[in-house]
Amino acid sequence: MHIDPTEEAALAFVRRNPQGPLVMVNLLRFRAQADYAQAPGLGGAGRSGREAYGLYEAAIQPLLEASGGEVLFDGVGGGWFIGPEAERWDRVLMVRQASLEAFFAFAQMPEAQVAAAHRRAALEDSRLLPVLPR
Repeated sequence: MHIDPTEEAALAFVRRNPQGPLVMVNLLRFRAQADYAQAPGLGGAGRSGREAYGLYEAAIQPLLEASGGEVLFDGVGGGWFIGPEAERWDRVLMVRQASLEAFFAFAQMPEAQVAAAHRRAALEDSRLLPVLPR
């Protein structure tokens, strides 16, 4: 399960020292039932993972836009055409960030930290791949 970045992954990303805009490719697999064990105050009883992720998106969208970011692509996933047969992703997002600095500032906003609890509750697994222009 991969929900949050490790410290090592974050440092490696910073060391790449990307300049200018970058795109974050998100692969998301939702839980059947959201798990709010780490944030019981958010009252997620009976909420599906998709519903919890919808709450995350509603809270995060204005923060993303205020930081200069935007969703470039939002699609429904499934099984791989080339890749492990047993692996599936429910949703694929491509999010443009204005810069590395803007991304980290956005991710560290107090409102984003609160919204992230819905994301953690929603996801069974995820991948986040920073992609830089050629």
